[in-house]
Amino acid sequence: MAQAEIGIIGGSGLYSMPGFTNVHEERIETPFGAPSDAFVLGELEGRKVAFLSRHGRGHRIMPSELNFRANIYAFKKLGVERILSISAVGSLKEERKPTDFVIPDQFIDRTSKRVSTFFGEGIVGHVAFGDPVCADVAKVAAEACAKVGVSGKFGGTYVCMEGPQFSTKAESKLYRSWGADVIGMTNLQEAKLAREAEICYATIAMVTDYDCWREGHEAVTVEQIIAVTHQNADNAAKVVRAAVAALPRERKCACASAAQYAIMTSPEAIPAAAKEKLKLLFGKYLGK
Repeated sequence: MAQAEIGIIGGSGLYSMPGFTNVHEERIETPFGAPSDAFVLGELEGRKVAFLSRHGRGHRIMPSELNFRANIYAFKKLGVERILSISAVGSLKEERKPTDFVIPDQFIDRTSKRVSTFFGEGIVGHVAFGDPVCADVAKVAAEACAKVGVSGKFGGTYVCMEGPQFSTKAESKLYRSWGADVIGMTNLQEAKLAREAEICYATIAMVTDYDCWREGHEAVTVEQIIAVTHQNADNAAKVVRAAVAALPRERKCACASAAQYAIMTSPEAIPAAAKEKLKLLFGKYLGK
């Protein structure tokens, strides 16, 4: 029986979720290693929720070090069908001000050191990713912002960079020329893996700063970002609670069958070890 139906990934500044009841922690084992931290399981607004601190409590794990596969696999193992991912970002547009939230519907990948798929080791698969977030969950998140009085924009492009350094001015201006809205270091791999795992996924991007492109805006410092991050975390907790309460019980989106026609490898050619490793994710499509 599923231990949770909704997953929450807490980003920089959001290391716990106020309002949880019947709380207990559980460490989940996966074929891909250990997730970022123990999962905090409980009820929020009458729904079974699993919370994971993306960088680990105490903020111990760099973006490039995150075990994205273990994190998403563990949510699947817990029975999670939808994930709300909270992420601190820099703004690439004047109108996306610090403390604003953006619910992006597109991503640009500027990472270079990360594994972004469950496929491999003898099994090849390709999922559609033209629309990389679940529109149903993203819409609920945007409506939750409005409900609790947080300035939130529905739609926009999230540039996912490698880090851990912030952008150069040249890079920041380049991303602005592409029409991108925000820049962060974590969410794209989560979105890709969630799609393969047939989990609905949406990002709530919390703007902390103007990156380094804005004239008259001093170079970004960690101290500046932390100050805004605390305010954003309080707002994020309110938005998440409202979104969790509003998510429909039944899924009607295409995310639930995203991998149905993804696997290219002939069943008889797939190694037994790969079948066993990915049984939780693709067992219904792999046959015996």
